[in-house]
Amino acid sequence: MRQATTEEFASPAATLDPEVLQFRSRFDQTSPLDGLVHQGAQRMLQSAIEAEVEEFLAQHAERCDVRGNRLVVRNGRLPAREILTGAGRLEVQQPRVRDNSREKEDRVRFSSQILPPYLRRSKALDELIPWLYLKGVSTGDFSEALQSLLGEGAPGLSPNVVVRLKEQWSVEYDQWSRRDLSSKQYVYLWVDGIHANVRLEAPENQPQCMLVVMGATADGHKELVAVVDGYRESEQSWYELLVDLKGRGMVIDPKLAVGDGALGFWAALPKVFPSTRSQRCWKHKTANVLNKLPRGAQRRAKSDIHQIWMAETRQDAEKAFDAFLAKYGAKYPTACHSLQKDRQELLAFYDFPAEHWIHLRTTNPIESTFATIRLRHRKTKGSGSRRASLAMMFKLAQSAEKHWHRLHGHEQITYLLEGKKFVNGVQQDAA
Repeated sequence: MRQATTEEFASPAATLDPEVLQFRSRFDQTSPLDGLVHQGAQRMLQSAIEAEVEEFLAQHAERCDVRGNRLVVRNGRLPAREILTGAGRLEVQQPRVRDNSREKEDRVRFSSQILPPYLRRSKALDELIPWLYLKGVSTGDFSEALQSLLGEGAPGLSPNVVVRLKEQWSVEYDQWSRRDLSSKQYVYLWVDGIHANVRLEAPENQPQCMLVVMGATADGHKELVAVVDGYRESEQSWYELLVDLKGRGMVIDPKLAVGDGALGFWAALPKVFPSTRSQRCWKHKTANVLNKLPRGAQRRAKSDIHQIWMAETRQDAEKAFDAFLAKYGAKYPTACHSLQKDRQELLAFYDFPAEHWIHLRTTNPIESTFATIRLRHRKTKGSGSRRASLAMMFKLAQSAEKHWHRLHGHEQITYLLEGKKFVNGVQQDAA
């Protein structure tokens, strides 16, 4: 279809042109800017598909018959179809490609990477659906919710489609939870128990949560290792999770595990990975200490705590630690005890490469990934909700995983795995 220009759209004569009228009808439903974005996105998508076909034809240009005619040629177009994207519904028409070779086994077949067969929505929307579900949008309200975001007539997202998607993701989660880990070696682990209140049924006196494990591989990439339901402070829940990971091939002890001191994880860890060292999360510890101080003292105390974990060497950190205890110990012994009891675990990061310290002092990668889920307070009910919610949380975390940053100074991991010693973040030469 010929695209209407801005001048035609503004002209009174445009009312005589059916193609312009059709465009104007669509244009009037949204703002002029939205209309231009939609038009541009559709033209770009169509141009990209055309370029992909031309590249495929060029790759096979040398294939000719005895008369010198090309065997791989364009052959009209496939029926137009609509794709649901973040820019709204885009109508695209893929060129048809035919191979005229006589022998079937010699024929090549074009398969678009941009527009795979049966694609009806972009991956961005597949990530949006579990987010809406976890935010409490019921299955029957998905069409209305998505239409408010993407415009009227969003296709292919009826309640039945959403139900099938949830079931598909549940199967993916089950398969992922049983995957083989024998090819993996995780140098670091980050663990946390996330109280998200999302469709996880449990007795009232035992609030259930997600047990989340992230890992850093030998090449410095962060990966989601496990997402299961359990009890945050339960040693047994964490023990079962760690035993399952080891049983699926995670047999080499990680060098360091990072987490909140309140987790039952710390009692379970030495039973499964005895050589893994412990590092307490400074973000959690700071919050715990400040909660035990009066509001007027919190600002100064937070600055003093900051001086500990930002110290350049362990010796300087020990001095700042002692200074904090001396300053607040007499008036606020409970706060100081909370800090002192995890002293060694809070300073463990000094025995690892300095480039990694920014990653090892906190469980923030987990916190930030599940922040939007944590904000949901209304607990919804429904049969099968536990399995579906775990699958939705898995899909959201899997999506966030694509944006996790590689460890700074990942080259240092090689020396760490070789058993080289680090003091104050610096590798020590062998004696």
